[in-house]
Amino acid sequence: MGKIVAEVVVDQLSLLGVKRIYGVVGDAIIGLLDALDKQEKIQFIPVKHESVAAFMASAEAKLTGRLAVCTATMGPGAANLLNGLGDAYSDKAPVLALTGQAPLNKIGTDYQQYVDQQELFKPFATFSANLASEDAIVDLLVKASQISLEQRTVTHISIPKDLFQIETNKKPRKLPSVIEGTTSFQIEDLKEIAEVMKSAKKPMILAGAGAVNGSSSLEELSKAWGAGILVSLGGKGVFKEDTPQLLQGIGEGGNPHAADVFKETDVVLLAGVTWWPEGYVPTNAKIIQIDTHFENATKGIPVEMGVKGKVEHVVPLLLQSLVDYQTNTEWLSHIEETKRKWSKQNEEEGEKSGFPVSPSRIVRAIEKTIAEDAVLTLDTGDVTVWFNRNFRPNSQRVLFSGYWRSMGFGLPAAIAAKLEQPEKQVVAVVGDGGIEMTLADLLTATRFNLDITVIVFNNGSLQMEIDKMQAAGDRELGTQLTNPDFVKVAEACGWTGLRAEIDSELETILEQAIRTNGPTLVDIPTAQEFFPETK
Repeated sequence: MGKIVAEVVVDQLSLLGVKRIYGVVGDAIIGLLDALDKQEKIQFIPVKHESVAAFMASAEAKLTGRLAVCTATMGPGAANLLNGLGDAYSDKAPVLALTGQAPLNKIGTDYQQYVDQQELFKPFATFSANLASEDAIVDLLVKASQISLEQRTVTHISIPKDLFQIETNKKPRKLPSVIEGTTSFQIEDLKEIAEVMKSAKKPMILAGAGAVNGSSSLEELSKAWGAGILVSLGGKGVFKEDTPQLLQGIGEGGNPHAADVFKETDVVLLAGVTWWPEGYVPTNAKIIQIDTHFENATKGIPVEMGVKGKVEHVVPLLLQSLVDYQTNTEWLSHIEETKRKWSKQNEEEGEKSGFPVSPSRIVRAIEKTIAEDAVLTLDTGDVTVWFNRNFRPNSQRVLFSGYWRSMGFGLPAAIAAKLEQPEKQVVAVVGDGGIEMTLADLLTATRFNLDITVIVFNNGSLQMEIDKMQAAGDRELGTQLTNPDFVKVAEACGWTGLRAEIDSELETILEQAIRTNGPTLVDIPTAQEFFPETK
């Protein structure tokens, strides 16, 4: 005998390595939830809002590279997924969304909550299909999963609520076994690129999260080529602070002196990064890009030459090609002086005293207290740029909303990260505005007794918007927040709540929070400080 569609969905996803499904209970997916409750391979993670479910799936996919899954009922439930799916789609995270739909005989009618979900999901999913027959379920799941994993994107399947209970004889099947191996490159293959690199007088490397396995080779290359190293926010932690020629970040929130250096460069090597800091870039530089998914990586970057491959495979060959290259000692001195200048300034900014506390001082306290291999999740807003500016990483992993830049990402991402990597220290760094968007899901961390720490930059405002309004000479409206007592809210949700009362006790408070078992929130009264690089 066969199984019903809901059971086949669970069996197929389990076969693909899915460990959990994030979602909110709803009428149109009750059949799926019933099937989940009858097995133990996939865990259902109920949350308070569907956008949180999608954020959590996005964060899990970013952290692991595996397929992550979220679910919602039809109509408003499906619509609520879109913000989190926008994050996954923009940051190329392999996520599958499963939504309930009206019964087969009501599709296209005025049935309550009905909407054409394929049209609804079109901007956020590379592939979206409605299950029209119980016997198509395996084919659709396999197709959607393949597309998500191969293209690093979002896919979506809507399933009519009555089909969940229909029996099918279709059996789950594995995805095709793809042996990746090492892409074969010979020095001769990279001759043209090596010649461009040899022509450089002022070279620079811009690296991202995709360079993590090639960081040691890139360090060697920077020395041999005499190049400075810049990193995207996703590249925080790829290199340690003491890496020679590392200038840290660039752009809004980056090293404020790096732009002057970067604008002078004549050849740029992009390594495992799809981000280009518009407004901070050189005018006539030749740009070389290394990426495993080169066809999807350029994102409007004016790349002249590209290599489709892994950084760790390509860079050692480029190193061999530069054996007779003579570094520009004047350029190298310029890079080293810029590094020294920013290191000194950054150290001073992190030691600012006063209360409410300077954002730079909070970042420095976080830097001093977290584990070297911690997972940090960032919300979007003023907290992001201060973190990018002042945080000096070791080997921490940073998860954030990159291109979509949605507020509300920090807490859901921390919950997902801890569920996936319970052995890791997980710390969410959030603004008061961002945490208020997902405050109800403090209770999700309580439900699963997750040992996470949430640090709230509490300045009572949407400070980034205030800064932008001031910079533009506009009047401020709607930027002041009506905040609760975050400590009391946390305690009411079963968390431990702590508050910093003076700036000198920040490290002590954060160490206490990290040592505390279970979810802990730290409320830090934060100065409304104008961010100096605001445009």
